Amino acid sequence: MGDAVSADSYTPRQRTTYRRRLEDELERFDRHLQEAEFIDHGTIGLELELNLVDDNMQPHPNNQAVLERLGDEYQAEIGSYNVELNHPPLGIEGDGLHRLAQGVEERLRTVQEAAEAAGSTVAMVGTLPTMNSPFLDGPDWMTQENRYAGLNNSILESRGELVKIDLRREEKYVHYFETIAPESTCTSMQLHLQVAPNRFADAWNASQAIAGVQVALSANSPLFMGTKVWHESRIPVFKQSIDTRTQELIHQGVRPRVWFGERWITNVFDLFEENVRYFSPILPEGRAAAGQPFMNGENPGLHYLNLHNGTIWRWNRPIYDPNGQLSHIRVENRLLPAGPTVADIVADAAFYYGLVKALSEQTRPVWSRMPFETALNNFHAAAKHGITARLEWPTLGSIAATDLVENHLLDLAHSGLRMLEVDPACADEYLGIIEGRVRAKQNGATWQLAALDQVAPNSKPATSERAEALTRVLRQYLANQATGTPVHAWPLEVQ
Repeated sequence: MGDAVSADSYTPRQRTTYRRRLEDELERFDRHLQEAEFIDHGTIGLELELNLVDDNMQPHPNNQAVLERLGDEYQAEIGSYNVELNHPPLGIEGDGLHRLAQGVEERLRTVQEAAEAAGSTVAMVGTLPTMNSPFLDGPDWMTQENRYAGLNNSILESRGELVKIDLRREEKYVHYFETIAPESTCTSMQLHLQVAPNRFADAWNASQAIAGVQVALSANSPLFMGTKVWHESRIPVFKQSIDTRTQELIHQGVRPRVWFGERWITNVFDLFEENVRYFSPILPEGRAAAGQPFMNGENPGLHYLNLHNGTIWRWNRPIYDPNGQLSHIRVENRLLPAGPTVADIVADAAFYYGLVKALSEQTRPVWSRMPFETALNNFHAAAKHGITARLEWPTLGSIAATDLVENHLLDLAHSGLRMLEVDPACADEYLGIIEGRVRAKQNGATWQLAALDQVAPNSKPATSERAEALTRVLRQYLANQATGTPVHAWPLEVQ
């Protein structure tokens, strides 16, 4: 999905040819895994999706003007009010986390300067609190590129019905859209973890096991269309907005394209095989039309398999990358929202990398003691209730997410960072932010909800009072964000 495509619709012949090539490449990938030498040392990386707002804190469909002022590390997203920055891979050992923080801060400043020059302001948040249905119902929400038009057309053609978004918690939001526009509201931070192929299954299983913990800690999307819904509303919105299934197919057990998965794995091949077995291609772009090579040096390009993988949105996605002298495999951890601050982002990264390492090294790993359905239930509970969620954990039973982290998982994360040879002061600094967050029980979601209640305690969705309050909340959020202070230390004062 990161590559340009040549068309926004496809013929039955193109789809048939694509399927044949996809099946051939799956077998080629299997042989490559068994025979080839892969990069076997780990690195980390990060992608960060950002919103653009105007002077009134409304979504500003201005990404092309901003991107004209930026280089190759920045790219468009499906929303015309979104841009993405990419941090190159680096080692986590030593002061790697500090270097990650410095790199993100530098790139974020670059985006902010480009946005300011183009008349926009950058907002780093999971979902814009000021986003509204009329904007997404209008024509300006989408970036005008074939890959996005093709994705929209293919999903709607497969679905055959309007896109229904239905969220309920403290308040209710239900709306039908004629496009996949709600998907554009889901701005995330994506952590990359490169591992040797024989270590991939452990890293992926560990990532799945802690997905609920990550979401509970870092929820930052509690106001979808200005309505108080799930603390991490990105999770259900993303799933609902690009679901190709009708109700009948859902009842038949057809898998959703935004997928947590359904089992622990033994090999990275398991996930690519599931992709081909369960999901029909929705962007059947040929290799030649996409301008992709058959081989990248000694590595098979696997255009068909990689493009197909990019249209199945697993929350922990496997990535095969043929670029470089040796190809490599990585986990793309996609479930965290953007923001609130760079310090929070790097703290989330430290917690994730440390915990995955520690869990992967256990002689009796957590996924051998946790039913996969429990990991899925934890994920949904965390998305709905955020840092107030209760989760299930082996030997502990039902436990508050904050207690689980503070009393059990933080020590494991510290242990994992030691194994990764992270500087102890660096580990203490960023895991100290996680500890502060669970003790204060304040993350981006709880701050936004408390700030809204302070400004307009009795406001109702879709009223002018709520809209004005949301504008004030977002202005204060951006002011707090600019200080760099981690969110757990933000005061509940809205100017």
